[in-house]
Amino acid sequence: MRTLIFILFILGFQVVLAQEKTGEFVDLTYSFSNESVYWVTAREFELEEVAKGETDLGFYYSANNFSTAEHGGTHIDAPIHFAEGAQTVDQIPLENLIGDAVKVNVSDSTLKNPDYLISLKDLQNWEKEHGPIPNGGIVLFQTGFGNYYPNAKKYLGTDKRGPEAVKELHFPGLSAEAAEWLIANRKIKAVGIDTASIDFGQSQDFATHVALMAKNVPAFENVANLDQLPERGFTIIALPMKIKGGSGGPLRIIAIK
Repeated sequence: MRTLIFILFILGFQVVLAQEKTGEFVDLTYSFSNESVYWVTAREFELEEVAKGETDLGFYYSANNFSTAEHGGTHIDAPIHFAEGAQTVDQIPLENLIGDAVKVNVSDSTLKNPDYLISLKDLQNWEKEHGPIPNGGIVLFQTGFGNYYPNAKKYLGTDKRGPEAVKELHFPGLSAEAAEWLIANRKIKAVGIDTASIDFGQSQDFATHVALMAKNVPAFENVANLDQLPERGFTIIALPMKIKGGSGGPLRIIAIK
């Protein structure tokens, strides 16, 4: 009996490996450059060339310095970002950054209303059509605003910078009620969205960030290429720069479908 169980285990492992080898990879990360979209009050990405070309010894050498804020481009919001004492980016367990995922596409609603809040009803309607959101899964939200990146005027609602630009931000987000329902009823690991924030642009209290992060649920923001994913049946791997004590950081996120 033990031999049979062992053989079945090995066969199952081989099937998993085969699926991984034949699966299609989708890059959900925008390249970091001077075009990257950052929060209007955050320090933007800068790349400084240190060396590029042939050395005196005859070999080619290239090196750069870069500087940037934690929150911009495709990045992660660690729970500490909006919850005192919660996990910093280096403390988020790997199992919360890797897992089965679903995509909730609300583009039909958000493209008509840039201040749209993804609601509990949206989640319930999605489940009626596609089945329950898996417990312990990762939920990505496609608003269609990814089509505008990196055009800040269309993507954020403004191309202005600084504190005065905050009031001009217009893009959709997830409602706090929907976030709380996902935490309580689906035990989600993480959420992601193709906008600059999991809260909508006109938010004043960032209630969705607070609801998620008080429960150590991180958020992936400025996620790319969500239109290339199915509604369900894919795996997410989201690995941020491991900044000790960080409230977030640049994120390399991919899907395997």
